[in-house]
Amino acid sequence: MSKPVVGVFALQGNVREHLAMLAQVGVEGRAVRRPSELAEVDGLVLPGGESTTMDKLARAFDLFEPLQKRIADGMPTFGTCAGMIMLANEINGGIEGQETLGGLDVTVRRNAFGRQVDSFEADLDFAALDTPYHAVFIRAPWVERVGLDVETLATVTEGPAAGRIVAVRQDRLLATSFHPEMTGDARLHGLFAEIVRGQ
Repeated sequence: MSKPVVGVFALQGNVREHLAMLAQVGVEGRAVRRPSELAEVDGLVLPGGESTTMDKLARAFDLFEPLQKRIADGMPTFGTCAGMIMLANEINGGIEGQETLGGLDVTVRRNAFGRQVDSFEADLDFAALDTPYHAVFIRAPWVERVGLDVETLATVTEGPAAGRIVAVRQDRLLATSFHPEMTGDARLHGLFAEIVRGQ
């Protein structure tokens, strides 16, 4: 695969920031708002935003079922913050009737770290990286359960949330509780680009 095409779910969230990061790591980024655009990408980023709104918008634009099918069929997908919730098989703290795209064998707790005012930053030791990663958490979820095939990549090491899982990988699915597009550090987008190239 010479230059993979990675879509960014563009109905809500930090779309431009993710597209800029993807350009930094040598892949072509495209905004995805409709099924025809989804059909043209090799991988997809599900950005942060509001998971319940993302669910509703995906349905309104007839993207929910095509997304679910592509993920189930093995499309590399990177979920960040609300995107992690969208990938999870189970949610704690979701609103009634909230559904996810699924595929990632984890249980996540929505808004686990608290409200917007409880946003914080932390340096994380990352299994896939040589040096710590500075992460930005905004109304972030955390992972409460991981399945047998899920690799834990990072946990919070300090404060009341110490030990909480905030980054995971399962085969071609990568997910973080935090917003890697807001840090200026493109290493996680680079890791995802490697997953896309290696499929």
